[in-house]
Amino acid sequence: MTIRVLIADDQMMVREGFSVLLNAMPDIEVVGEAVNGREAVERVRQLSPDIVLMDIRMPELNGIEATREIVAADAAAKVLVLTTFDLDEYVYQALRAGASGFLLKDASARQLADGVRVVAAGEALLAPSVTKRLISEFSRLPEARRPMPAAQGAYGDLTDRETEVLVLIAQGLSNAEIAERLVVAESTTKTHVSRILVKLGLRDRTQAAVFAYEARLVTPG
Repeated sequence: MTIRVLIADDQMMVREGFSVLLNAMPDIEVVGEAVNGREAVERVRQLSPDIVLMDIRMPELNGIEATREIVAADAAAKVLVLTTFDLDEYVYQALRAGASGFLLKDASARQLADGVRVVAAGEALLAPSVTKRLISEFSRLPEARRPMPAAQGAYGDLTDRETEVLVLIAQGLSNAEIAERLVVAESTTKTHVSRILVKLGLRDRTQAAVFAYEARLVTPG
């Protein structure tokens, strides 16, 4: 099954370069491009892509706001944010807006294609090294500015095992890695993840990771 991708970036060379790399993959097709966030929102509505590669800094509407609008519209498209090391401070905002992960703009062709496949398959693109930076960024926010769940005990409906799985998701572990850590079948882990998302009313495991930070289930260090 072909993964349909929309590329949103205000730099033509980036759009064209990523298009060439992704269209060379037998299971990926670039179905459209957008030069700003507003156009990205419109193109998602028109083209119904599976994945949106979204730059953060764009004119008219930035990538964070565009991501928020796409998610709010309940679009099936999953957003994969494109960023650089210089933009780390925006990563948390993008993930909280509903992005399913992020890639650095200097990613190799293989990393780019693998990232698209991972997110399309429903996994979060949050490597442990990325998660550490994310937690570090969150920890630097003044207490008053830290977003919180609707209720501090919002995760109270989770079982002890589900809470344990939630913490491991936030630490960047895949289903297979969680299963190995807890010595259970991977299918059991998938069931736990599904129940966590339903109980917390979350869209995907990336939002589950963000929730864990906000609920103080994961702390820096």
